[in-house]
Amino acid sequence: MTTKSESDQHTEESKTETRPEPKDELVVTQHTATVAGQTISYTVTCGRIVLKEESEGQGEKAGESEGEKPKASIFFIAYTRDGVEDLSRRPITFSFNGGPGSSSVWLHLGVLGPRRVEMGDAGALLPPPWKLVNNDFSLLDVTDLVFIDPVSTGYSRPVVGEKAKQYHSFKKDIESVGDFIRLYTSRYQRWASPKFLIGESYGTTRAAGLSGYLQERHGLYLNGLMLVSAVLNFQGHEFEPGNDLPYITHLPTYSATAWYHQRLEPDLQTKDLRSLLSEVETFAANEYNLALFKGALLSDEERQRIRRSLARYTGLSEDYIDRTDLRIEIFRFTKELMRDRRRTVGRLDTRFLGIDRDSAGEHFSHDPSMSAIMGPYTATFNQYVRAELKFESDLPYEILNPKVWPWSYSDHENKYVDVSETLRSAMAMNPFLKVFVANGYYDLATPYFATEYTFNHLGLDASLQPNIRLDYYEAGHMMYIHMPSLEKLKADLSNFIRQSFPQ
Repeated sequence: MTTKSESDQHTEESKTETRPEPKDELVVTQHTATVAGQTISYTVTCGRIVLKEESEGQGEKAGESEGEKPKASIFFIAYTRDGVEDLSRRPITFSFNGGPGSSSVWLHLGVLGPRRVEMGDAGALLPPPWKLVNNDFSLLDVTDLVFIDPVSTGYSRPVVGEKAKQYHSFKKDIESVGDFIRLYTSRYQRWASPKFLIGESYGTTRAAGLSGYLQERHGLYLNGLMLVSAVLNFQGHEFEPGNDLPYITHLPTYSATAWYHQRLEPDLQTKDLRSLLSEVETFAANEYNLALFKGALLSDEERQRIRRSLARYTGLSEDYIDRTDLRIEIFRFTKELMRDRRRTVGRLDTRFLGIDRDSAGEHFSHDPSMSAIMGPYTATFNQYVRAELKFESDLPYEILNPKVWPWSYSDHENKYVDVSETLRSAMAMNPFLKVFVANGYYDLATPYFATEYTFNHLGLDASLQPNIRLDYYEAGHMMYIHMPSLEKLKADLSNFIRQSFPQ
């Protein structure tokens, strides 16, 4: 047996005692921008704030302030309009993306911030190098903005001595982001301001979770949630044996995709998109739903009728659909629809087409829609944060960090992740809480029909139903890369904010 000498122990204790306490790193710059035709002067506060937790030992360890233990350094970028005399009349919106493992760059440089990525769109992408342009559709004219990077994303990291893995979980993620929001709200005196959250994708899961955590833990009540490409109940997204719901909730998006790529029969192609989807939704919720429910009891005649309808609405062959047992899994669809042209369609945005080495495979080798946006957003952010915001770090800015996986859902063992009840409860306790949901028709990552299913089963009291609004865009998961959708989204979000607090 080997033991440490007293001198070795003393050396380790000395290192612990002399370890410098992590400090905030903030850079403040002044800017102007043109938004919705008006010139706005604003301040950007960019950097890291050290997030601390109350320690039971009340400052027992050297280097800790009394009762607090440094845990993580959270990177954020805050835009605040200059010249505002009464902050109680100025809304503030906290923004984040999803993943899990995604930084806040997408909403930041795609729709909300005063600068926007110029990258083109499906079928008309621009080559590198890309650039930022003035964003005339920013929300800075109606709300201040704070973009938050959860731990292990962006420049956010655990402090020395803390493990990153503790933050890679459903519960700890919500707590850490919620605690940062409380800290920012206190330091910058925004408790009296109208407060909003906006999240995208898994960020909507986080936002719904935060609606409960902020109320119950910190007494911080929100005016509104803005959910972009929402996923609150994962049952409608998980293709697993025994769970038929995703086949139903994804079908309208399959149809929209086939319509976009001209793969439907002539009578369906001549329909406008919304008319087509109304027809498909009726079939999915009724005949198709009942057929899957019957399972082995489905008669040959019924099976033939359902197979024929699925082929008609998806652009796939009856033979292929028969071999899937009438259940078309998402990645099979993205590979099969354009197989005869040796192309795949995107998952985040099915308007995008990709090329695989193996045209005979079952799944695409990459998501062409993700591949299209990753380069432009990564390059422009890294240039912007140093050149314009003056924040310098040699750490890699983690745009989308795969190292957060496996993400822990230990609170949902043996059941599907579902935060819809948290949202319902938060709205019941705070009947002034409003919710806006933005849906892309060509989004297979969070299909709009699955979102409708979730909100139709929220169990919300009838008196609170008017607090929820869903709207739709002819684009995908990140609908703001499509200029007509960006313009519409700007108008919808601005109206939602203005209508969600007393003027």
